[in-house]
Amino acid sequence: MENADKTIVITGATSGIGLAAAKELVLKGSYVIGTGRSEERCRSAEQEIIGICPGAKISYLAADLSSLSEVRRLAAGIRETLAKDGFSHLDVLINNAGTVSSWYVSTVDGFELQFAVNHLAPFLLTHELLPLLGRSQAGTVICTSSGSHYRTRLRWNDIMLRKHYNTLLAYKQTKLANVLFVTELNRRLAAAGSSIKAFALDPGLVNTDIGFKGTLGIARIVWQFRSKGGTPPEIPARSMAYLALDPVPRSTGKIYWKDCRPKEPSAYSQRPDIAKRLWELSERMCGIVGR
Repeated sequence: MENADKTIVITGATSGIGLAAAKELVLKGSYVIGTGRSEERCRSAEQEIIGICPGAKISYLAADLSSLSEVRRLAAGIRETLAKDGFSHLDVLINNAGTVSSWYVSTVDGFELQFAVNHLAPFLLTHELLPLLGRSQAGTVICTSSGSHYRTRLRWNDIMLRKHYNTLLAYKQTKLANVLFVTELNRRLAAAGSSIKAFALDPGLVNTDIGFKGTLGIARIVWQFRSKGGTPPEIPARSMAYLALDPVPRSTGKIYWKDCRPKEPSAYSQRPDIAKRLWELSERMCGIVGR
């Protein structure tokens, strides 16, 4: 596995899989910029990593990924941080941040919270950082998806689920959107002759606290019960590091990975018409059409 001073950004890196991946990657010699919503938790995670790896090349930036303006501000901060440390490129962007909500929450931009954080934020952040990724010899984009994308379709007539909100359905839609995004991103990059590759990571059932942050009642009880049977976050973090550092996945042509092995995503997630339609809708929502 390669580890030669890769520059890596990981969103949602103050806990769970993101924090475990940040630890794994700095221990392998990578330069890592982690992100989190809370300034306090960012500082705590940074000190935790430095504590186990005193020479770690690690820094954190705080941003609320439910806000499109905050995503753009984060992208600017990433560019500034890389430049300050002498880098003009980004090797890997890991879109890992995610959220769950038991009730319908409208963001400052008017979008459903899970859709905004789990899909629009990685879509926009990737768009903003593509020039830096293009300067890498092996630019890589990784999105944390989920096996819950199987047996799911996008509700085009009410994609924000404003009329009939359901926690699990909202979550499953965003995880499907992650795979569709990776599918269409790869198609567009290949058509443009770019060497950047994108992957969707299926972490499996993981024992993290994502299901406790915005849930109540039955949803919280179900998550508490299921998460106890999940793997520790260090397990999927290894797969994340594998996709970030090893050249093998890039040569396979496979986009969906679990446990360091390729896996077939859902047939629906591979439909070019669906992927293109979601991409164009996301562009309009993010205000980047024609930019």
